[in-house]
This record gives sequence, structure tokens and C-alpha cells, in this order.
Amino acid sequence: MELPEFAPGLSARVELTVTDADTAQSHGSGDVPVLGTPRVLALAEAATVAATARQMPGGITTVGVRAEVEHRAPTPVGRLVTALATLTKVDGRRLTFEVVLRDGEDLIAEVRVERMMLDRQRFIARAQGES
Repeated sequence: MELPEFAPGLSARVELTVTDADTAQSHGSGDVPVLGTPRVLALAEAATVAATARQMPGGITTVGVRAEVEHRAPTPVGRLVTALATLTKVDGRRLTFEVVLRDGEDLIAEVRVERMMLDRQRFIARAQGES
């Protein structure tokens, strides 16, 4: 498996307009109608995937292996949230990203995500219990 070469500084941005389906109430992570932490993490991971997508060769993928979330401020339904992921470290197959999420100019969360590059088919086979 030949791995692509990624350099620190690679980045991507994704956006989400918060809906009722994105709230803590909807995800069972709380009882308030604001952006839920599980959705914050999913948005952060989407930004990390977007950062590597253009340079990822066929047959290779990344999977999340570690995440650290600091959800700092509530975001109500209807607000536009942006997540900017920046690759900060490459260690063999392991990619480390820092992701900043904002509601306008306001910082709402910081997430550190580690992803591992691997062979897509071998990973799926292993997940399905195949050798």
C-alpha cells in the first residue's frame, strides 16, 4: 500500500446550518435545543475528511481513531457553523488535525482529531469478519 504524502498546513472548511436534527435533544446528548456535541464532532470529522479528499488515491481511506472535543458555547437552531480543519502533524499513517468551529466570529468548539490512513478493502473485510 503506497500512502499519499500529506504536509502540515493542509486545510478544508465545511459548513452546517443548525437544524432541529442537529440538537442535543435530537441526539440524546442533552435536553436543550442547541447544536449537540455529537454533531460538533461529526462536523469536525467531515472537515478532516474534506482536507485529504482531493489527494487521497483510490483504495486508500482514513478512519478516525481519536478525538478530543472542547465544546465552548451553545449554538441555536438556524445559525451557520463553519469548521476549519488544519493538518498539524503527519506520523507515518497517522494524521493529526486541529479543527476550529465558529458561529460567525464566535469560537464555539475546538476539536483535535487523529485519523489513520489504511487500505479501504482490507478494513471493510476485517470489519465484516473476513480474513
